[in-house]
Amino acid sequence: MVRIAKNTDPKKLAELKKKIDDKKYLNRAILTIANTLTKEIYQLNEE
Repeated sequence: MVRIAKNTDPKKLAELKKKIDDKKYLNRAILTIANTLTKEIYQLNEE
């Protein structure tokens, strides 16, 4: 399957660039990803 990138919104992109420099935001994002992956791994092991 080929995905075609959507046009980027310059305003949203600027907001994201600011968030990336915010350590609290980045830490929260990383923890959210880690928690999601952990839950999915546990679910796979339970099947």
